[in-house]
Amino acid sequence: MGSKEFIEKCIKEVREYVDEHLDRSEDYPLYEVYVVWYCKSLQNHKALLSTSLSDGMYYELTFNGNLKELYFDAYKKFENRCIKLEE
Repeated sequence: MGSKEFIEKCIKEVREYVDEHLDRSEDYPLYEVYVVWYCKSLQNHKALLSTSLSDGMYYELTFNGNLKELYFDAYKKFENRCIKLEE
């Protein structure tokens, strides 16, 4: 699997997951899925993705090139802090 194909597959999987988990009592929101970070090492790929929704979710997808398996993890961001470091 090439990088472009992997990224397209990740975006598709995240969109399907988000659509499955949306609150059906509200109107369907328009949103974008985007890649935050991506890396390829040998035959393996890993990407972190998020959406433009304000739900604090992010998604980690890993392709194991040896086994031809795609692993999908969904996380909720609880906090974002800035920690000042002394030089």
